Amino acid sequence: MAKKKEEAYPGYDELRAALQSGGPANVYIFFGEETYLMQQAVEQLRTMLVPAGFEEFNYHRLTGKGLTVQELTETVEAMPMMAQNTFVTVTDLDIFKLDEAQRAALVSLLEDFPEYCTLVFLYRQIPYKKDGKMKKLTAAVAAHATEIEFTQQGRQKMQKWVRRRFAAFDKELDDNAIDHLLFTCGSLMDGLVPEINKIAAYTKGQRVTVADIDAVADPVLDARIFDMTNAVTARDYDRAAAVLAELFRMQTEPMAILAALSRELRQLYTARLALDGKKDAVWVKDLWRMTSDYPAKKLMQSARAVSRPWCREAVRRCQTLDRRMKSERNMDAEGALKLFLMELAGLKGREKLNGYDIDSAII
Repeated sequence: MAKKKEEAYPGYDELRAALQSGGPANVYIFFGEETYLMQQAVEQLRTMLVPAGFEEFNYHRLTGKGLTVQELTETVEAMPMMAQNTFVTVTDLDIFKLDEAQRAALVSLLEDFPEYCTLVFLYRQIPYKKDGKMKKLTAAVAAHATEIEFTQQGRQKMQKWVRRRFAAFDKELDDNAIDHLLFTCGSLMDGLVPEINKIAAYTKGQRVTVADIDAVADPVLDARIFDMTNAVTARDYDRAAAVLAELFRMQTEPMAILAALSRELRQLYTARLALDGKKDAVWVKDLWRMTSDYPAKKLMQSARAVSRPWCREAVRRCQTLDRRMKSERNMDAEGALKLFLMELAGLKGREKLNGYDIDSAII
């Protein structure tokens, strides 16, 4: 059966180009993981539509929780005061989970929308997911709303953006430091802003180094998991245990830790396969759809310390633990993760498991 092709939506760049070449649409649906760009777009629309000093009268911000379509309609139809337009945002209203009467009212609003108003549905905490079974609402959205997806930006755009942020503090950094920053702190702009502020304040000289980043940056979960796995492959169990303990202190859910660890082990396995097959980091990068080859190179470096059988067994045991944690009641998930980490450390460098070749022990 053919895989369903993902629907392509315009993004931030397309929205900016459209706003520069013409006026805004009446209804937008903003969604996606890059909430920083989403907020930038909201501010751009506000500046275009609402004169300074008249925000209280013409800029209306609603929250989806408990909001009725009748209340939304009243806000949208309110005439602008001493201005030509009104601007309305609604945050986290799942329009496809409204009851039938509310959906019908929303369809009526979309089909007879006032020209002076621009409405933006913002999906921040909840996903935007259309329900094709609701044909009238789906058709109304397609005909009267502009859907914009705010996705993570590519490496080149992120490099330029990071440099601009640091330049505001009279700081500079090279490509390697930027790649390390994105690997450590993630590539979502909203999360990077406070990290850049901290790093810029900490850095003594003009040039920001990898050491400056490591000194004060708060790593994302994937970076912590990489650090933990890398410690295991380097036979530094104390370091690996310390990272796991820190994740527990941060109240990270055990299932979230295991999910990230499972992904890391699978990536490590493919990196080992790449080494055995004489492939380079670009192959790993493309396989995992990474935005740069920096994390792929780090994976390849870690993979040199383990064998293919070790990787296979690590992935197999991780899958077994995943099934247990999802099926067993009252399981000590934290204890199970600690034990699993010890098992990984015990597997390090052993081509045989309990007297049997690891390859033959895999189910």
